[in-house]
Amino acid sequence: METTVSRLQLIIPAYRMHTQQFNNAIAGINEADALKRVEDRTNHIVWMAGNLVNCRYWLANILGIADKDPNEALFKDAKALDATATYPTLAALKEEWHKISPLLFQKLQTVTDAELNEAYPFGMGVGFVEENKLNMVGMCIGREDYLFGQIGLMRRILDYPGMKYDVDESIPY
Repeated sequence: METTVSRLQLIIPAYRMHTQQFNNAIAGINEADALKRVEDRTNHIVWMAGNLVNCRYWLANILGIADKDPNEALFKDAKALDATATYPTLAALKEEWHKISPLLFQKLQTVTDAELNEAYPFGMGVGFVEENKLNMVGMCIGREDYLFGQIGLMRRILDYPGMKYDVDESIPY
């Protein structure tokens, strides 16, 4: 049996930091503020957090984990914010984040070269990006970075303290 790909070990620390950052990003934000938008032009924090959760479910599905995001209809394929939709609470999204994250972490620890090299067409048509599962892992990490930056900015706009980089050592994923 193949062992974990050393290339993927570059991703594991970022993945674990993102797991931590989710808690830090939404810490102290009340549910009313989490639904606020800037001049009705930006996404709200709940939408951003929901997309983070959906990204983890999406990657988990790509790597063979069958669990589905219960809020997929709101977030699949980075679906645009629907001002008329009822979105889950931050607490519910946090629960989903910590439901899928350990499962995906375990898969990232055991995924093989052969699995990562499997084709995974994502239709971007970028000549220098091979459309395979390995690059989907990288794209997911990049998407998470982007969304955390957006939440960090919204925290400041809504007059919350900046996001902390505290680590909870009891979270092993």
